[in-house]
Amino acid sequence: MSYPPPPRTPSGPRRRSLLASAAGAALLVGCSAGPDSAAGGTPSATARARARAARDSEGLLERYDAVLAAHPALAEPLGPLRAQVAAHRAAFAGRTATGTQAPASASPGSASPTASSPALAVPAGEKDALAFLATAERSLADRRAKDLLDVPGELARLMASSAAAGAAHAYLLTEGAK
Repeated sequence: MSYPPPPRTPSGPRRRSLLASAAGAALLVGCSAGPDSAAGGTPSATARARARAARDSEGLLERYDAVLAAHPALAEPLGPLRAQVAAHRAAFAGRTATGTQAPASASPGSASPTASSPALAVPAGEKDALAFLATAERSLADRRAKDLLDVPGELARLMASSAAAGAAHAYLLTEGAK
């Protein structure tokens, strides 16, 4: 008994494969301009979110500097937290942080790089000053966790990471005050 020859299948890609490939290529081309591109020279929503996050980190850094100026004894426990906030500021500003150290001009105990801003009212007691920082960290972490839903890819990951770090900082500052 002989078997009939197998049906002949056309060589090369099928029509569905070609259509799917063309549709995929069109999607890739449409997305290749990137989320930061904008028409008319106005900044995109992503660029505005990144700039706002950098300003927020700068404001938090100013709070750390104000607390450190008022309470120099807190330099050791606050140093690593402040260095992370400085690294977040650099990352949001598009700069690379060198290690975990803050720039020399903004080291703990030195004048803030934005010394022209109005002085912050720092609580007189160390525990209250730590609570002051914890509240600022928690507020910023909550805002970033909410804002990251509105930004694309890499910026969302950076915001999530800094929100998680801020929540951890708030916890450490609160536990340190006990």
